[in-house]
Order: sequence, then structure tokens, then C-alpha cells
Amino acid sequence: MSARTKARKRALDVLFEAEQRSMPLAQALEERLVNSGRETPLPEYAREIIRGVIARRRELDSIIQDAAPDWTLDRMPAVDRNLLRIGSWELLCNDEVASAVAIDEAVSLAVELSTDDSPRFINGVLGRIARDAPALGSEPA
Repeated sequence: MSARTKARKRALDVLFEAEQRSMPLAQALEERLVNSGRETPLPEYAREIIRGVIARRRELDSIIQDAAPDWTLDRMPAVDRNLLRIGSWELLCNDEVASAVAIDEAVSLAVELSTDDSPRFINGVLGRIARDAPALGSEPA
């Protein structure tokens, strides 16, 4: 498993934990940075993803919703919702990651961590986003 793949998985852990604990994502990130405990420190790329999702969350959620009109964000499994946020951020805000790589990485994590239908769903939504959504850049407007 590549370092970036591990970082994506760790970012997913933090996003998922924040939702499950009904805590602001910035607070979950700060807790993970301060209290890593027995875990290895959060990789820099995981921190970059999480900070990017924090900065662009409303825009990313709107774009995801537009790409999946038959599914509200609340109706999606939490893992899928957060994989879509990570994948969308990589597609639209991080020009260092090729679109195919961002989609493949999100789909691979869905295969490992989510439902049987999730990989196809995530592939379709991120494919639409890659095709239709405008790049957002690294900093919010």
C-alpha cells in the first residue's frame, strides 16, 4: 500500500470519526494530532486532505449532491459520503493527483470498507464530478 493510499485511509478515519462523534471536523483533526496515542502520527497528506475538506466542505457537498441527484448526502453510507468528499477534493482541488488515480483510490477504499454497491456508486459519482465540475483550486474563494 502506497504512502498516499495510507494517508487517504487515515483521512477517512478522521472524517468518519468526526461524524460518528458529532464533532466538528477541525476538532477531530486537532485531537488526532495532539493525542495520536498508540497510532503512528497522522501523515502530512492526510492532514492536507482533511484541511482541504474543512475549507471546501460546503462546495464539495454541493457538487457531490449535484452529481448524485437521487441520493441525499444523509442517505449515503457515512463511509461513502466521506470517500466522495476525499475524492472530490482530490479531483477539484489537488492538481498533483490525476483524476483516474483519485477515482481509483476512492473505489479501492470502498471495496475494502463499504457495501457491495458502494464501489460502483462512488465510481459513477466521481466520474461525473471529474467530467462536469469546475476545478476549485487549493484555496477557498
